[in-house]
Amino acid sequence: MKISYNWLKQFLKVDWEAEKTGELLTDLGLEVEGIEIVESIKGSLKGIVVGEVLTCDQHPNADRLKVTTVNIGGDAPVQIVCGAPNVAAGQKVPVATIGTLLYDDKGESFKIKKGKIRGEESFGMICAEDELGLGQSHDGIMVLDADLKVGTPCAEVFKIESDEVFEIGLTPNRADAMCHYGVARDLRAGMIQQGVQLELISPSVSDFHVDTRSLRIDVEVDDKNLAPRYSGITISGITVDDSPEWLQNRLKSIGLTPKNNIVDITNYVLHELGQPLHAFDATKIKGDKILVKTLPQGTKFTTLDEVERELHQDDIMICDGESNPMCIAGVFGGIDSGVTENTTRIFLESAYFNPVSIRKSAKRHALNTDASFRFERGIDPNFVEYALKRAALLIVEIAGGKKSSDVLDFYPEKIEDFQVFISYDRLNRLIGDEIPKDTIKNILASLEIKLNSETEGGLGLTIPSYRVDVQRETDVIEEILRVYGYNNIQFSHKLNTSISSDDFDAVKIENIVANQLVAQGFNETMANSLTKGSYLELTDNLNADHDVAMLNPLSSDLGVMRQSLLFSGLESVAYNINRKNNSLKFYEFGKTYHKYESGYSEQKHLSLLVSGKRNKDNWNTEKKTSDFFYLKGIVTTTLNRLGVTKLKTTPTKNDIFSEGITFGLGKIKLVEFGTVKKSILKEFGIKQEVLFADFNWENVLKVTGRKGFKVIDMPKYPSVKRDLALLLDDDIKFADVYNTAFQSEKKILKEVDLFDVYQGDKLPKGKKSYAVSFVLQDTEKTLNDKQIDKTMQKIQQSLEKNLQAELR
Repeated sequence: MKISYNWLKQFLKVDWEAEKTGELLTDLGLEVEGIEIVESIKGSLKGIVVGEVLTCDQHPNADRLKVTTVNIGGDAPVQIVCGAPNVAAGQKVPVATIGTLLYDDKGESFKIKKGKIRGEESFGMICAEDELGLGQSHDGIMVLDADLKVGTPCAEVFKIESDEVFEIGLTPNRADAMCHYGVARDLRAGMIQQGVQLELISPSVSDFHVDTRSLRIDVEVDDKNLAPRYSGITISGITVDDSPEWLQNRLKSIGLTPKNNIVDITNYVLHELGQPLHAFDATKIKGDKILVKTLPQGTKFTTLDEVERELHQDDIMICDGESNPMCIAGVFGGIDSGVTENTTRIFLESAYFNPVSIRKSAKRHALNTDASFRFERGIDPNFVEYALKRAALLIVEIAGGKKSSDVLDFYPEKIEDFQVFISYDRLNRLIGDEIPKDTIKNILASLEIKLNSETEGGLGLTIPSYRVDVQRETDVIEEILRVYGYNNIQFSHKLNTSISSDDFDAVKIENIVANQLVAQGFNETMANSLTKGSYLELTDNLNADHDVAMLNPLSSDLGVMRQSLLFSGLESVAYNINRKNNSLKFYEFGKTYHKYESGYSEQKHLSLLVSGKRNKDNWNTEKKTSDFFYLKGIVTTTLNRLGVTKLKTTPTKNDIFSEGITFGLGKIKLVEFGTVKKSILKEFGIKQEVLFADFNWENVLKVTGRKGFKVIDMPKYPSVKRDLALLLDDDIKFADVYNTAFQSEKKILKEVDLFDVYQGDKLPKGKKSYAVSFVLQDTEKTLNDKQIDKTMQKIQQSLEKNLQAELR
């Protein structure tokens, strides 16, 4: 939000430097992110002075040039070569002196230098109005008033205004500070705390009176809950024209483009007092009546941006007497009812609409206007009539005309101020320091918070209606603290802390794992918990019925909370690959969100994503591409670092993997990992292989931090390992090999692992090669060759029969 310092000074006669004022505003919670110099004319006409043309002779070497001598108030006249056809002796003209910077219409500057033009020296430039930014004409030089004194700076002649504009990062709760008056009100409170007493000057409406009652437009509000207050007045005999220079400069300083005097005044009052206004062409209001109501679902309405929209049944609409829609209340006007250059009579609206309703309408129609921005956060209902009178007075002053009706004010139930009681003990406990009671009362008074009662224990207060964010005791304490100054709170030199006797610390374990992953070349990512619901179509393992859907999503891309960390991770992978960063190692600690019949569930996970080369290219490092076994090593070392060993390997049932396995401990599943299916990668535009690991972090913490453990005897008899190289069909998974092997031998077969995969042109089409290891062990005796060979033969035959496997 932009706040003009010159505009601010209309309400508070502050003489501080802008930097000092900005520091106080930041301390008050209105964070000043930057201060920009804004000039009504770029360069503020620095170096441009009033000159008098003394002589004007034909250039000896050019038919279209003149050689002039000009008095610019110096010791001696200067010679200037000029090409304007209207230059003549005796004129007063604007002269750009040597060293002056002039700006073109794109804001680019060029410097006036001493030079020679066709052999004649020139010591400056006589300017046209477009060269100074004072107009569009370039037909000739600008001729000034003959009474002007030579040497007078043109900035004084044309009343050039220079302003300093604060860029304030306003938090959503501070609806009261969304205007210059609100910021001045806060600044005054802060200055009082620093011992500077200044009067807050409010724009006067004491001269308001009705000129005539020739044009009455009635107002009817269907639902007082949607429009608790609605005011209006008619003004007749106006002339729509350009706004005066002072008004245009005010709007330009905060980044607004002037339109015409009527629209500019409504914008001016909006940014002055925080009250949105809307002007209707009164001749277009059929039946001389305003209806504030809702319309049926699907009603067509064309807004000012010439977009035809379908209305929702809950949109508050401003309609004429025949129920024709003219404006989406508090959001955007209609194309057929606005002010044009032919408008002579207007109906000026000022209202307080239901903030929730306005926010929903703005979101539904994807409209974010200055009016909706304020209405949806809550404005001051007590400023509705005051702002209307302020705007009406400005319109009559600037656009002419007469106030042709009484102020119509629909306000059936007054919105009461909030009542709050604060306890001194709670205040001191929350702040951590004891603020003197008199200081507390002075701060509250500076914030226009009224003191109703006082006891030894606390204060009974009335909160003004414009502070919609101050409704609880803690809110009032926060107000006191921000004005008192966070930096004024005294801190104890003693630090108290509680030391846990439990060695198990979830945060500590996260840090251990994170440090190890970073040492292995991983980068941490933090993805949005909101994602696309359509991602669930890529897998059968996730159910759309378990989605936690947003009631009011920002977009379809952020419609549901994620059930898996995979898809948001793949978005990061695709983003990096598209920017030529192809070798990636990501990790993320994050939650997944699920809705079950029993209620909502949040589950913490650790995800790993690996793609591309293992290491950066280097002359002494072998170039290797990350593969399944590289990821398996990362997963294994991560668990081993936490003391989790003796992992049980089982095939994964998750269909996001083309190849994958699961590590567990007993019946507890810890992590599943593998190669992501190409069909999923294709949805993200990823053409290279991506490996993914998904740790169930809550289960990892269980096995890491548990106190008890089981001790078993070390096997007395040795294990035996045998390998088979199998030629299999492409659609056969490792899970099929794993299950078939254990079905054929359950007693002495202990482990089945996949340690190599080959697919290439040296194999028959539709085939792949698996290198599989089998660990055999008998707990009661040593295995002999005959038993081993018999068992391996049985496993081989089962693979050949059930999977049509062949030995390579």
